[in-house]
Amino acid sequence: MGSKCLGIAVAVLMLVTGCGQPPDTQQRPQHYVALGDSYTSAPGTGEEVGSPPGCDRSRNNYPRLVAAELNPERFTDASCSGATTRDITSPQPTRDGTNPPQLNAVRPETTLITIGIGGNDVGLVALAGECAAKQGSRSCKQRLTEGGTDELTARIERAGEAVGRVLERINAKAPDARVVVVGYPTILPADPAACPPELPYAEADIAYLRRGLQRLNTVLAEQARQHGAEFADTAKASEGHGMCAPPDSRWIEGPRSTTGAAPLHPNARGERAMARAVLRELS
Repeated sequence: MGSKCLGIAVAVLMLVTGCGQPPDTQQRPQHYVALGDSYTSAPGTGEEVGSPPGCDRSRNNYPRLVAAELNPERFTDASCSGATTRDITSPQPTRDGTNPPQLNAVRPETTLITIGIGGNDVGLVALAGECAAKQGSRSCKQRLTEGGTDELTARIERAGEAVGRVLERINAKAPDARVVVVGYPTILPADPAACPPELPYAEADIAYLRRGLQRLNTVLAEQARQHGAEFADTAKASEGHGMCAPPDSRWIEGPRSTTGAAPLHPNARGERAMARAVLRELS
């Protein structure tokens, strides 16, 4: 057999067996940076890691689960509980230390960025707490839509614009990075009557807040598309696993957490589901 034929035979053998193939660099980012709020940092879902302690980052949060699967050369989790879009570009004081601007973690050589932000700009978790506290008085829907203006919708539109500005800053700092905007999981059921009667929410508010979260996810997906980013939909997979689901299938805690995760936040099961959604988008 001539040397040319031998070379072809060896090449075919290597292709068939997989030996000698270069690593799939698209599946192993050089530098993965996670940005986001408490739905990203995942307080109470596992051992607390990182600095400052006030950011409540969990070893079981979805960025770490994604990183464990992708095995990047470098991984930086800059997420912080309570973060708004402002805290992506400005220092964020916490109850225990100050988190530097999250954008500081992004470098020109960063190749993958996930970002879950916008919920605190709207004040969704705080609003859910207020709605629970105001049971028996005017509903949150009545209060936020009086005068013919829907305040929740207005907050969501402003949050979307702020997320767009953040994505512009990210693109300027890491123009070659793959950016994935991570949406928020489903918290409330399609049927308000599905919530246990002991949960302190009016059915009108359950439907109203659910529509608000759906609108926020739509706005985030639109901003991602407009800025060359991708969108990881965590809402579809989490349908039926919100805070009104039975405890053994619940991915989002209710006003009183039963797992140690923060109230009205994903528990460890929820973070695993969010990681799966991100990996699905990246596949």
